[in-house]
Parts: sequence; structure tokens; C-alpha cells
Amino acid sequence: MTVRDHNRHDIGKATLAPNDTAGPSPRAAFSRRPCALLLLCAAMLVGLTGCSSEDLPTFAMPARGVTDQAPRILSLWQGAWIAALAVGAITWTLILWPTIFHRRRRGDTGLPPQTRYNVPIEVLYTIIPIVMVCVFFFFTARDEDRILQTSATPDHQITVTGEQWSWQFTYASDGGDAATVTGTPAKPPTLMLPQGESVKFTLVSDDVIHSFWVPAFLFKLDVIPGQHNTFQVTPKKLGTYAGKCAELCGQDHSRMLFNVKVVSPDQYSSYIASLKAGNAP
Repeated sequence: MTVRDHNRHDIGKATLAPNDTAGPSPRAAFSRRPCALLLLCAAMLVGLTGCSSEDLPTFAMPARGVTDQAPRILSLWQGAWIAALAVGAITWTLILWPTIFHRRRRGDTGLPPQTRYNVPIEVLYTIIPIVMVCVFFFFTARDEDRILQTSATPDHQITVTGEQWSWQFTYASDGGDAATVTGTPAKPPTLMLPQGESVKFTLVSDDVIHSFWVPAFLFKLDVIPGQHNTFQVTPKKLGTYAGKCAELCGQDHSRMLFNVKVVSPDQYSSYIASLKAGNAP
């Protein structure tokens, strides 16, 4: 046997030795416990998404809403929070698991087995964020289109004008003069709405950008000079609710307040009639 053949024979023995100390393969490096935790997080996410919006917390929303659009908005908000919590749980699991259970032990010398490439994991880390963004975009775009849909023949139409620094509400009427209420920073105006009847809002501004926000609606929309933004809601619950400007618009921005009062249709008609007659408070 030549020296070259002898070396080949020794290399073969080293390759086939049962006590080979080479590092584990990438697949063997994964523990079953992290996978189980990830599956548990996924199961919790599926369980939460199966609950109705009424069974879930509002996640800092001011209320469950008083309009027909509020349940859809709340559901989208809750879904975004559940997805964010699931992503956070999985991310922290992937960070803390190797930190705690695969740290260097006392007396260990040298480095742990190193893996240069793991194509399946790298592909997975690329695909998952893309899928997440696509899912978020789909639900957001779908709900936004439905929330901003307006009818050609709503029951009532109100023009909201933002000005420095208060609000003006103009109640349109078919075949008659419009009724207008104008507030001041010292005397916030009241917006009257009829319960159970659709109201289309047209938002305009005389000066700078404002934002029409009624927290109980779970909705706000910018009021932009030269642009008419519209939305439509049907109030469902009687009561008085606070409104404000959600866009930093100037010196008295914090005083740009108003009230929303949802009343019965008969009370609403009486109010509009008295407003036109000049007898409304």
C-alpha cells in the first residue's frame, strides 16, 4: 500500500467513525421545545381570532362605538392588536430561548457548532413578513372602502366646516333654507343627530387642516382646505358625546371642541325647525 492509499484509508476511517465529533446538521440543531411554543402561540392566535369583538377587550379604544360603522372599526383594531401580540410573543420566544437554554455552560471551551447557511430558514424569514404585510393591507383596505362608502340618498346631510378655532354645522334640507350653527372657542357648538337614520357628512375647511374626531364614533377624518371629504354613519345610541379637533391647527387648537347629541328623529326634526325659526338655543 502506498502512502497515498494509506492516507485515503485513514480518511475513510475518520469519515465513517461512529464517534464522529462533527457539528450537528442544521435540522438537528433545532429543539422541539421552541417549535412547541411557537405552535402554542399560533393556537392562541387562532383561538382569539375566533372570538367576536364583543368578547375581546377594546385595547385602549375609548368605547365600543355608537354608530353602525363602529363594530367594523373595532374589529379591525382588535385584529391588529392580536396580530401584533402574536408577532411579539414569537419574536421574544426566538430571542429568549437560545439566550437562556443555549448559553455557554461553566467549563465549556471553544465555540458551539457553527452553521454558515440555512436556506429554508432564510426563505422563511423573508416570506413571513411579506405575508403579514399583505394580510394587514388586505383587511385595512377592505374595511376602509366599506367605512367610507356613502349613499346617494342619505336621510340627512350635514356640512362640517372647520375654522380657527371652532366648528360650524350646516344642516341641509330639501327644498328649503339650510340651518347653521357656529361655535366659538368659548362656546363649543352642539351637533344634533337623529337615532337610527343615516347622516352624510361633508367636511370642509376655511383656513388650515383640521381633523373631525368623535371618539365615540371610533373614527376621525381630516378637514382639508379645498377638498371635500365625506363619510356616512347611522347613530345607534341616544346620548351626548364629546368631539374635538385631532390635528394641531394653531393657537386655540385645544379649545376646538364640540358636542354630539343623538336624539330621537322627532326631537331632531323639532330642533331643525326651531333652528330655522331662530328659536333654537
